[in-house]
Amino acid sequence: MMTDPVADMLTRIRNALAIRRETVEMPSSVLKVDIARVLREEGFIEDYQVAGELPRKLLKIYLKYGPLDEKVINRLERVSKPGRRIYRSVNELGYVGNGLGIWIVSTNRGVLSDRECRRDNVGGEVICLVV
Repeated sequence: MMTDPVADMLTRIRNALAIRRETVEMPSSVLKVDIARVLREEGFIEDYQVAGELPRKLLKIYLKYGPLDEKVINRLERVSKPGRRIYRSVNELGYVGNGLGIWIVSTNRGVLSDRECRRDNVGGEVICLVV
């Protein structure tokens, strides 16, 4: 039994980036798909797709690298954990990496990046940070 599927997702992405993989697969969930959607919208991954049938759907993430084969994602950290939830208001969401990174936040309007949170003036549970 897995206690933190989101941390497993982030670890799989970090491990795939470390060995320069093009894609990474993991069990799918609604939250993981929303996180992948935010990563794609912010330009950190190429794309993602959900394949398979219930109960074993897979989320496939296509990783992105720069023109000189450098990693686009340099840091990927879980912030809010099952044992310690971290909530922030929109005013408490600072900038990550001088504006180069993002916070991924679960709000009452869905999973959003910190930029979308500022635009919509909403806060919520900080899931992870990406630089």
